[in-house]
Amino acid sequence: METIILDELLKRYPQLQVLSSEISKAGDALIKCYEHGGKVLICGNGGSCSDSDHIVGELMKGFEHKRPITEELKDHLKELDSDRGAYLAEKLQHGLPAISLTAHSGLITAVANDTDANLIFAQQVVGYGNVGDVLLAISSSGNSQNVLDAILTARAKGLLVIGLTGESGGKMKTMCDILINVHGKRTAYVQELHLPVYHTLCVMVENHFFGNYYLDSKE
Repeated sequence: METIILDELLKRYPQLQVLSSEISKAGDALIKCYEHGGKVLICGNGGSCSDSDHIVGELMKGFEHKRPITEELKDHLKELDSDRGAYLAEKLQHGLPAISLTAHSGLITAVANDTDANLIFAQQVVGYGNVGDVLLAISSSGNSQNVLDAILTARAKGLLVIGLTGESGGKMKTMCDILINVHGKRTAYVQELHLPVYHTLCVMVENHFFGNYYLDSKE
């Protein structure tokens, strides 16, 4: 089914055809991470900062499909509170653990003020990252120092690194386990292609664990 999802992306964005293998590998790596109880850490600057938060929003709750929590958790909620617990049991959804390293302003400013602003992501990788986790590093140039420092730290801690970059790949080209360097040099054009790529990755992962993916015949 992941192949069908990828084919749908390539039909809409044929310029990504040359990256089909890397996108497929990235999807498989994320699935493997979650199968083994891992989590995904995501970082980037500017528009890529917003993308980091966006990706977390797709992974931590239902994206294209509802993800009911387990019956065991539902039962525990109802046992604790027959009224509110029943409501939570109905409304809560299963989340795929993901953390945007761009979202913690207090921590980020503390690191920037007390140590080095380039370490705002790397410091969080130290605290959050474990073997089996994935770092999804986003930089349109591939040369953002704070992202490169996060990658270096992730590799030292045994995380797998997926890079989303522009055409050249920058310095990230030699540092990532999987590099998705979309065609384009201008930041805006690169970011425009990052979005459908990471949406596809999120759909691949969601479908693997929760199924029911379908292609809209009207599109």
